[in-house]
Amino acid sequence: MDKKIIIIADLGHFKAYRITQEPRQPSPKVTLIESYDSIEGHGKLGDKLSDAGGRFRRSGGKDEVAKGSGERHNIELELEKKVSKMLAMDIDALIEREGCNEWYLASGKKINRKIIDNLKPAVKNRLIKNITADLTGIGKAEILNHFK
Repeated sequence: MDKKIIIIADLGHFKAYRITQEPRQPSPKVTLIESYDSIEGHGKLGDKLSDAGGRFRRSGGKDEVAKGSGERHNIELELEKKVSKMLAMDIDALIEREGCNEWYLASGKKINRKIIDNLKPAVKNRLIKNITADLTGIGKAEILNHFK
């Protein structure tokens, strides 16, 4: 019997479903096998950062305008890269642990390519369908409709 898995992910959520087809059942059964929320991906970026520790300095002028330190950091991009790499590692482990022949992925536009690029070649080769969409909010009953 073919083992198939659907993985749905975004920066804050990861869900993996096993798809099984029973001989006497007209439609496949979808079973949630793993789900977690990523602390890294939750919340607003501003809530994760603080202006403490010299991040901003005052100009000392009349209007006290806050100025940056001159360093440019794209923290949001770095967060996406870090979370994407973590998701790819989790996918690699799950696909190998489950021994599935085929798997499907749906992930948001911002991280989809980054996840794919970080997968092990053996896992990437078994990816049958990749959807660039955030489906983390849909119900279990609707999932199969997106992978037909």
